Amino acid sequence: MSITFHVLGPLEVRSAGRPVRISGRKPRLLLATLLLDAGRMVGADQLVEVLWPHRPPRSAQANVRTYVSVLRSELGQGHLRADGSGYAIDVADGALDLLLFEDLVDRGEYAEALALWRGAPLCDLPGSPVWDRRLELLHQRRLRAAEALIDRRLERGDHDGAISELRGLLAEHPYREDLWERLVLTLHRGGRKAEALRAYATVRGRLVDELGVEPGAELRGAYELILADDALPAAPRQLPPDLPDFTGRAGALAELAGPFSVAVISGPPGAGKSALAVHAAHALCASFPEGQLYLELDGRAPGNLLAEALRALGVEAAPPTVRERSALFRSLLAERPMLVVLDDARDAGQVRPLLPGNGSAVIVTSRRRITELPGAVRIQLGRLGPQEALALLGSIVGEDRVAREREAAQAIVAACGRLPLAVRNAGARLAGRPGWSLAVLRQRLEDDCLGELGDVRATLDHGYARLPDEAARILGTLGRLGAPAQPGWVIDAALGRHGAHDVTDLLVDVNLLDLVGTDPVGQPRYRVPDLIGRHALERGPALLPSGGPGERGGLDAVARVLAAWTATTEHAMARLPTTVFSLTAARAPRWRLPERTLERLTADPVTWFEAEHEALAGAVDVAAELGLAESAWGLAAAMVPCLDLRCHLGTWRRTHTSALAAARAAGDTYGEAAMLRGLAQVSLYQDRYEESSEGFTRSLQIFHDLGDSRAEATSICGLGAVSQFRGGYARSLGHFRHALAIFLATGDKQGEAFARQAIGRVCLKSGDLAQASQSLGQAMRLAQELGDAHREGCVCVQMGHLHHAMSFHRHALEIFESLGDRHCGAYALQSLAGLQAERGDLARASTGLERSLEIFQELGDRSGEASTTELLGELHRSAGRTGLALDYLRHAKALRRNLPA
Repeated sequence: MSITFHVLGPLEVRSAGRPVRISGRKPRLLLATLLLDAGRMVGADQLVEVLWPHRPPRSAQANVRTYVSVLRSELGQGHLRADGSGYAIDVADGALDLLLFEDLVDRGEYAEALALWRGAPLCDLPGSPVWDRRLELLHQRRLRAAEALIDRRLERGDHDGAISELRGLLAEHPYREDLWERLVLTLHRGGRKAEALRAYATVRGRLVDELGVEPGAELRGAYELILADDALPAAPRQLPPDLPDFTGRAGALAELAGPFSVAVISGPPGAGKSALAVHAAHALCASFPEGQLYLELDGRAPGNLLAEALRALGVEAAPPTVRERSALFRSLLAERPMLVVLDDARDAGQVRPLLPGNGSAVIVTSRRRITELPGAVRIQLGRLGPQEALALLGSIVGEDRVAREREAAQAIVAACGRLPLAVRNAGARLAGRPGWSLAVLRQRLEDDCLGELGDVRATLDHGYARLPDEAARILGTLGRLGAPAQPGWVIDAALGRHGAHDVTDLLVDVNLLDLVGTDPVGQPRYRVPDLIGRHALERGPALLPSGGPGERGGLDAVARVLAAWTATTEHAMARLPTTVFSLTAARAPRWRLPERTLERLTADPVTWFEAEHEALAGAVDVAAELGLAESAWGLAAAMVPCLDLRCHLGTWRRTHTSALAAARAAGDTYGEAAMLRGLAQVSLYQDRYEESSEGFTRSLQIFHDLGDSRAEATSICGLGAVSQFRGGYARSLGHFRHALAIFLATGDKQGEAFARQAIGRVCLKSGDLAQASQSLGQAMRLAQELGDAHREGCVCVQMGHLHHAMSFHRHALEIFESLGDRHCGAYALQSLAGLQAERGDLARASTGLERSLEIFQELGDRSGEASTTELLGELHRSAGRTGLALDYLRHAKALRRNLPA
């Protein structure tokens, strides 16, 4: 038996198309309640509330069971089911008009869905608060389906069908102004102007007489449109000319080709936002035959912009208020959907009144990242790709010209930051001077980039003038700091206040500061694009120590950033397991971040340093260029513990060379000595023994003359290491014992531990095993007392050699790996492999030696490379691989021959 249920109107049940009589009001109420939640269990308490809304009898639960039994007898078995808490009704697919309605709406079959309605749901029953939520949602869904059907009829030109649907809805919702507005406009659009005016008069009279209010702005706008529309004006075609050589942006164009209501194109000055918008708009013209509007916003008031748009649409006398103009604009474009281009928007507030309703499409361009427009497609423009930039230059100056001087062309587009405006500007310069080679413009761009790119400078001037003072000053400071991405707190330091997120966010929002990502420490990192940074430096105060108040302000901001780098680096380095021989610039300024910030950033000092070491090196260079000698060498010296630990020898040499020049220029002899000592250490690691010895000797002399005995001892230790590596053990011991005496006299325990370990190492090399054991034992005790794990690892390596014990080498390797010290780890690995080879474990020894060799080669340690290569040769000889052994041994001999004496 095929049974169907109908609740969209009076409750009906049919079997094979014939009505099924459900006896009694309460069984009908129970059935209706179950059908509203078909397939789901309805609690017995809810059923009682529906059946007896005021005072249920004591036998209510028993009565419910009786009514269920009645329904089962009238509907047959298989429909009703029960559990301990309630009842449910199961219906076949398509057997309940409510579910069928919802399914048809989901499939977009609105006419078929609405045809299922025979009146108000369950209108023959008294109703219940239990039903209210379900019925309210059902009515809302019916209204949305009806509106969607009206839209579909209008799209097909079926004005009469849309009017019929609208009148039906208004009979149910007589005060819905949005429905009256649609009826008025649809009547007008269907050529029934008199009826449209009568409809407006009807609703106005009803609102005034019954509610005491005038129609709202949107409905009045529709009325005014009809009055003004004796003859529709010609469709506006306002788009600027398209660029015939538009290049690149394939991804953005694909997004703008698809259906959208609003698309927002953002990007830095010169990124080609307007060009992309116009190019995409021309491609969409065929989809908007009613017209295309183009408005240049540029800070203008929305009311003036709306008046301009309304004039283009034939409205000479615009309504007085922005709200009324906006409503009339929407009404006009509801009649005639158009493509609207809003160029150079200030913010979302300027754009919102200019947005039409459904059917039209809007492309917005803005320097600001506008994210407050719901549902908008957001396109963020950056630089062109390298090949796109070259192609654009070639389209302007000629592809053959670019092909002949490809290297110069690449340098030109790089100097232009690969920004379309800058590339076009450069191309125009070359196109107007066919006698120039590309190398001429390349050189001129290197000398004065913005002087050559006048259009770019004008565009940047425009954006810069809009910035608050703090934001403008920050751009200059960040431009001075150069290419490395900076952590956000740099802006705090530059402004001299904590929590300057407002300035950072503003610069990011207006696309003058790039958020380049988040570093391993969790800090957002920022970079000023090159041309923007150069322009800010040009517009801002000069950064010269001898300048006036404005110039001093610019220098002071950079000085605070350097002071913050110094303080933060010293804080991070103090958390390392060892900072032996660290030298500090006592008079260099410090600017401390909040303690919580410092603790969070430097919780893992090595990770922090790896994230920052490029920015730190750049900061040293900036300090040196500005003549801030103490900041330059103080920061360079503060970096040494991690530069040493992580073997960043190139950065070490670069920073110390730059700071050394600054110290000498400023007559800062202590800074000169500190940098000479650091450079001598790098030379030692790179086996440049003569250079290293000169640096240690010169720094020793200066420290001695200045009376800093501890610093003097650090240079003496360096001379001891040089002598050891040159094979002068007696001389080396003399240096280390001299240094030890100084450390003992000054109470420097870490220096003492270093010197005792060094003495033990030299004694071990020279064969004095008893003295080696004593010194290494003393060094081990001191390292453990100090908690200096790194020193303990160094001593363990020597202990392993002394006692031929692999356990010492393994412990050293564990320590160095935990600290991230690959260099010392490679020596521990080499030593462990040597013992493994002695004991016949050639496979493990070979693996360890190969790993250590890779590290030595990567770090440029030629001495370590030579000794490991020799050990590999001996290992292969022991394994009977004579040919391979000879290759390794010859290579080791060649490496040693090239080592400095």
